[in-house]
Amino acid sequence: MTSEPNKGKKRSTIGAPRRRDATVRLQPDVARRVQDGHPWVFEDALQGRKLSKSVGDPVDLVATSGEFLARALFDPGGPLALRVFSRQAGAVVDPHGVVQEAARLRRDLLDICPTSCLRVINGDSEGLPAFNADRYGDYIVISMYSAVAERYLEAAVDALVETWSPRGVYLQRRYQPAPQGKARPPGELIHGEIAPLEVVVSEGRFRFGVDVSAPLGTGIFADMRLGRQRVAKVAAGRRTLNCFSYTGAFSLVAALSGAKTVVSVDSAARAHARATHNFHLNGIDDGDDRFQFLTGDSFAVLTRMAERKERFDLVVLDPPTFSSAKGRTFTAIKDYAELVAGSLAVLEQGGLLLAASNAAKLPDVDFERAIGRGAERAGRRVAIVDRFGQPADYPAAPGFPEGRYLKVAMVRAMGPA
Repeated sequence: MTSEPNKGKKRSTIGAPRRRDATVRLQPDVARRVQDGHPWVFEDALQGRKLSKSVGDPVDLVATSGEFLARALFDPGGPLALRVFSRQAGAVVDPHGVVQEAARLRRDLLDICPTSCLRVINGDSEGLPAFNADRYGDYIVISMYSAVAERYLEAAVDALVETWSPRGVYLQRRYQPAPQGKARPPGELIHGEIAPLEVVVSEGRFRFGVDVSAPLGTGIFADMRLGRQRVAKVAAGRRTLNCFSYTGAFSLVAALSGAKTVVSVDSAARAHARATHNFHLNGIDDGDDRFQFLTGDSFAVLTRMAERKERFDLVVLDPPTFSSAKGRTFTAIKDYAELVAGSLAVLEQGGLLLAASNAAKLPDVDFERAIGRGAERAGRRVAIVDRFGQPADYPAAPGFPEGRYLKVAMVRAMGPA
């Protein structure tokens, strides 16, 4: 959303035309992508042209005919050179307008309570390039992926505080590398009060503990909300296996939804510690022998389970895009079919596989082909019975497949191929 600043209101003036802005003429294929809604123009599309602009300065994008296409911010020094923020000539970045419009969207479409966890700004698709903001109950965590966002950070924080009234706001500058030889530092408190070590958020009747200052994952992925809702609907009475279980969100949902048994597998023992804590938050005794937590590589565990003829009625696969455990490297693009094959080897006929990938470089069609190849390797017939991705608080611009990075398929395992 873009608009002219209103008198009496504090607004960003990024893009206010004090002189003639630079104009970049795009070749037809690139122009077509921008017209279709894609918000990124890569550096190679400039064909060696050097712009006399600073980071975050506005640029007009035009077709070869000179027809205006969009307004973008200049982002030198990386593969992405220009980030579109508006399709209106002469527009300025308006954090306040963007934040308010985003809040209206979420309040219209979602049931939001004081302890909800949701994305409140999905910036590349909502008019604040390289800027995301997530709400965890009373706290907001901002993630910035380019220095262009520094130009409107202050105005965006003011707008978020006015709109959502958080107790505190934390900032992660994701575009800055971690100090050499050191771990990435925790988030920086830039507004309000320091958060407690644990903030408890809710998703319907489920409660999760998160760390809003954590340098990487807070402990819950809000974008997988629809996947957890599907598991809640089908878990009752099922023997459930959750691979790459992390902090046990899927395991908890299955357990509280009446799963007969739940086995959680993760390579990090500390992840299980957080998972059992989440069980405790929800009144579940992790000592109950219906619930197991196994530390190990999911591929190896699946192989051992198949050899022992262990069987499940529901398997959840939500691997990271990349991981390395005990010398084995996993990438979703290369190894997903093998992971599906291993899962089908322990899945009963008629059982369900929830297969997910957040790899932006793995298109939907290739993701489903990987499921098909995995079924062929396992000698099983399968059918995809449901497909979905991110929830409404993760909107994506049309023509922007990178913005629709999450792919989830519910797969029914049938008889031999």
